[in-house]
Amino acid sequence: MTRAAGSRPPSAKEWTLRLYLSEHDPDTTARVVLNTGDNVLESLAEAHRNPYDTAVPEIGDELAVGRALVALGQQLLRAAAGDIRDVGASEEPSPAPLWSPRE
Repeated sequence: MTRAAGSRPPSAKEWTLRLYLSEHDPDTTARVVLNTGDNVLESLAEAHRNPYDTAVPEIGDELAVGRALVALGQQLLRAAAGDIRDVGASEEPSPAPLWSPRE
């Protein structure tokens, strides 16, 4: 018997996120892999230090990881939009972005 979504018992899920950082001064690369149990999504992003700037590795890490996580979030939103279309549901319009694409 199939139950309506609202009548399902509560459940818990665990998704695994792995983050890999590679630094080759002045470049930092972040790779993020999300395993949902059903799917695996991956994103890759970089940060490049200006050679005239002081070397502060944490800044490169933060930029590369932040960019990779934003890219992963965009993949998840696109996947959800595709799933919404596939089941024939109407999608609510997207809110204005909270960041500019060049951040």
